[in-house]
Formats: sequence, structure tokens, C-alpha cells
Amino acid sequence: MDVNGTVAEGFEPVRTAFVRNFEVLGDRGAAVAVYRDGHKVVDLWAGTKDIDGAGTGSGTGPEPWERGTAQIVRSATKGVAAAVLLLLHQRGQVDLDAPVGEYWPEFKAAGKERVLVRHVLSHRAGLPVLDRPLTAEESLDPLRGAEAVARQAPVWEPGTDHGYHALTYGWLTGELVRRVTGAGIGDWIAGEIAGPLGADLWVGLPAREAGRAGRVGRIETREADGGGALRARPKRSVVAAYEDPDSLTRRAFAAISPFPDQNDPAYRAAALPATNGVATADGLARFYAALIGEVDGGARLFTPETLAAARAEESAGPDRVLVITTRFGLGYMLHGSASPFLGTGSFGHPGRGGSLGFADPGSGIAFGYVTNGFRKTVTADPRAQALVRAVRTALSSS
Repeated sequence: MDVNGTVAEGFEPVRTAFVRNFEVLGDRGAAVAVYRDGHKVVDLWAGTKDIDGAGTGSGTGPEPWERGTAQIVRSATKGVAAAVLLLLHQRGQVDLDAPVGEYWPEFKAAGKERVLVRHVLSHRAGLPVLDRPLTAEESLDPLRGAEAVARQAPVWEPGTDHGYHALTYGWLTGELVRRVTGAGIGDWIAGEIAGPLGADLWVGLPAREAGRAGRVGRIETREADGGGALRARPKRSVVAAYEDPDSLTRRAFAAISPFPDQNDPAYRAAALPATNGVATADGLARFYAALIGEVDGGARLFTPETLAAARAEESAGPDRVLVITTRFGLGYMLHGSASPFLGTGSFGHPGRGGSLGFADPGSGIAFGYVTNGFRKTVTADPRAQALVRAVRTALSSS
């Protein structure tokens, strides 16, 4: 197996696990990056950038994954969106305990007067579904999504329970940012986070990047079973929830129906901060490294107070949408059975099908994994988890 990149001394187990993901778990194209105390210690990539072998450049046939190849990271985007609201709070522009309607008056409709910004970030707003799903075309306009959630009545009393806001999270956070700053969330991320960090990370892929041949690989549009021997069999209750068209689970993931083609340039260009972030593994890891400390001697993003708030438990227990036990801080999944990270202080966000970004302040680790081979996983993808275990092994030996 041809693997490109480098690992620092002591982090060789990550390379071993990365190779095994291709040889045993069926990865076709992927990359992983790890930072420790703000410095890169793992930077690996392998395989082809296009899952279907169609090629994205002028050549024919599959093209190799390169340094700088980016991919759609799905819900791993949510961790970046959360950082925007937390940074606005850090700057005194957003009160986490203020009603959303204070910033977005139209949102007060249909019994949502007491939905707080905090509830949005911790999946407690009671708004995981839309009574009328958006079409694929409608979903590309963030204002249409914002109007839809503003009209929507909660399906539980806000603040009393939690359930994963799989798609609506993007319209909620995106419109809040627009109302507070006057800027689209993708532009804010580019100007205040990705640009200053030098991170290859976008919510709304700009034309200059889309125009670079092969910059963003093609992903698998149909999720494969994959996972090999390490793929856990889902509980019957979870399977039933996904199969039942009337369940909150199915309705939450069908808030856009049909879902857009994720390889379509129009989808990539839209700013949908729940689902369509585009990143390199390094960009994702670098972002999380900056949340917990300085990166390569530069400034950090979160103050210690904001970092503590981000990873303080806000929601825990049976998730009304995912039908498993989940734990959330303010916009981030916390270490637990649904999405194991390095330890109790870790926080981050997986993307449905495989991608993962997280940080662990105690060890100084920041992690990013992206792949073009999506699997039927929402949280703990076996390939990402194999790499997390390898990082844990490396730390225990150092």
C-alpha cells in the first residue's frame, strides 16, 4: 500500500492503522492529520481522490490523492459552525442564554419564544424536523431553510430534551450568524477562522478552489455497508427508527428531500453549515488545534473560558433522533459511547459516513480524518475509530 506523508517519532501506530484501513476496512481514498501542542505530528494520505475513478482533472482514470486534496466532511461541519457562535459570544456579540428571537424576530413564531441560543447549540431546540421538507433546489438557498425553521413548531418543549438536529442545525446557526454579523456564515469562517489559520476549510466552496483541477475529490454518493469485521451491528431499535418514515429519525434526515448530489458544484458552493463543509484532514485538525492552543506559534481561537463552555455537558442520555445515548456540549459531541474520542475531556464532531475532527485539551491532541468512501455510520465509524485508538496507543508509549 502506497502511503504518502510523514509521522513523527512515536506516532508510527497511526500509520499502521491508516494502512490497515485500506487493506482491511475498505478505504479507497483518505487522509489523516494529527497535531500535538500546536505542531503537526501526523500527515498521511493515500488512495485515489475520486471514489468512482472518474477523475477530476484533464487525465483519464482515477487520480491519486494528493497533499491538499479536500473532501466533503458532512456533519463534521457542525463543529466549525459552533465555533462561530462561540467566538461571537467570546467577543460579546451573542448571549448564549438569550432567546433566539432576540436576534431573529421572525423565529418567535409557532411557540418558539423561549428557544435559547444555548438550546440551538446543544440540540435542545425541539426543531430537528420540517413539516414540509425542502427540495434539493430549495436547500441550496440558506434563506429558504431559515424561513422554514422560523415557521416550524417545536416537536418537544425546547430545553427539556435533546435530539440530533441533523440538517436544521445548519439553518439555525447560519441565520443566527447572519442576523448578528450581517455576513453569511461561510464568509465569516473564511475571514475569521480559516484565513487567519491558513486552514484548508470552507463552508461554501469558493469558485477559485472549485476551479482548481482535482482540488476536491468525488465522494461516494451511496453509502456502502463497509467496515469489515470491526463494523458493529446496529441495535434493532436504531434500524427500526431509520426504516420508519414517521419516526423523528427518518424525518430529521429527510428535512431535505431528495438530498442534493454532493458532488454537484452548486451543492459545494452553497453555505450549509450542518452538512457541506469541505476540508482537508490537515485543515480540520488545524482548526481543532487552534481551539485548544496556539498553532505553530500563532494565536489560539478560544479563550480558556470559551473552551470550558464548549465542552461542558449540556445534553446527555437517549437521543430522540439518533436513538442512542449521546452527549453534547455547546455544538460539540463529547467523548462517550456514541462517539469515542481520546478521553473524558475530548470534544469534536463526526460526519455521517466517516469523517471526524476533535480535540483533546488534556493531551494537546487535535485530529482530522477525511475520506471519500462513505459508510453507513452516523457517529463511530470503524476507520476513524481505528485511527483514534492508534493515537491513544502512541500517547501511552510516549
